[in-house]
Amino acid sequence: MSMIYGNKGQRKYLTPSERDRFCRAALKLPLDEQTFCLTIAFSGCRLSEALRLTGGQIDGEERAFVIRTLKKRRNDVYRVIPIPVWLLERVQLHYQPTIAYPERQLWPWSRTKGWMVIKRVMADAGITGDHACPKGLRHAFGIAAIQKGIPLNLIQKWLGHSKIETTAIYANAMGAEERQIAQKMWTSLTSLKP
Repeated sequence: MSMIYGNKGQRKYLTPSERDRFCRAALKLPLDEQTFCLTIAFSGCRLSEALRLTGGQIDGEERAFVIRTLKKRRNDVYRVIPIPVWLLERVQLHYQPTIAYPERQLWPWSRTKGWMVIKRVMADAGITGDHACPKGLRHAFGIAAIQKGIPLNLIQKWLGHSKIETTAIYANAMGAEERQIAQKMWTSLTSLKP
């Protein structure tokens, strides 16, 4: 079983509607918590990577985050992840008071606080289960990218995977396209409809 399903077959990623509900719930938060939640949802970065982001890692010209990949053994591995302009503007607004300190973390929180913020927003959005966590948002990012036709090598780069096989697991999630294909098969069996 792939990493996007648990050992009992339970889904470990947010569906598009759950991801949308999460983002809508996050927009109701104070700016610091809002930008933290939306950064994870729209960049696919790991919780620890988001917590290590500094003002100097916001690339306003490229409209991207420059994420230090924490999964690698070296400290100098970075990846650039494009983000929506509206998110960039919100993050810059949050960071504005400390703009003179590019080394200052955007969210100087503990890992526990970051986790709790995400869990609270999940609860506010009515999302429960194994997938209602930061990793569920990361998986949702990968799946959304696959379903929108983003090339696998770009998704691999954005998520910081060293092997393309790791990224390819997101193709196993059932999306609207797969359901539409299955629908064609069911329509030929209309005589079985009760």
